[in-house]
Amino acid sequence: MADQITIMIVEDHPLFGQGLRRVLEGEDDLEIVAEVNNGKLAVERAADLQPDVILMDINLPGMNGLQATREIRAKGDDTAIIVLTAYHDEEQLFHAIRAGAAAYFPKDVSPATLIRAIREVAKGNYVIGDTVIPAAQVANWLLKQFEELAIYSDSPDDMFMPLTAREMEILQYITKGASNKEIARALGISRQTVKNHMSSILRKLAVNDRTQAAVLALRRGWIRLQDTVS
Repeated sequence: MADQITIMIVEDHPLFGQGLRRVLEGEDDLEIVAEVNNGKLAVERAADLQPDVILMDINLPGMNGLQATREIRAKGDDTAIIVLTAYHDEEQLFHAIRAGAAAYFPKDVSPATLIRAIREVAKGNYVIGDTVIPAAQVANWLLKQFEELAIYSDSPDDMFMPLTAREMEILQYITKGASNKEIARALGISRQTVKNHMSSILRKLAVNDRTQAAVLALRRGWIRLQDTVS
């Protein structure tokens, strides 16, 4: 028998999670070792289990999938992460790979394509679209994407910097319609600090105002609509 590839599923939608399980259970070399439904728990379980591959939803309660991916990869483990999302575009792909994902697919990906990707990333490769890319070549791909996507940015180094945990926290309050004063009170920080974070968020997301920032975060699944209801 081929070496088993251990897999953790991170998905908060039961129906989609069950579908993933059925697809994976049909393959002799794939073994599901955990299923979790939020980003924070994914980080904890990844550290404990060190699975070969994680299937990571982006739209998760609390810590979103990109944040969880970044934290897991920052620990230096060899776990490969495949990001699955309902919202698919080239910029989101760039964000996912830069966060540390080894592959990125919309949720309507075919079972055969996903299984092939799992086997490739478990070997240390990256899968971008239909192309398998050795790890050594990913930096070149990122540089090319950066040049294409950041060509009009006055400050390209800032354009694709990931949001910090605090900035994501503030962005979540923004999607609830909270004012700077309300955010400052809730987080125990000054209004000026909130303003500074807000400026950083707008710059990194390349949007003009807090409404655009909120819409972008919701569309891309960084923050769930359910989490905006107090």
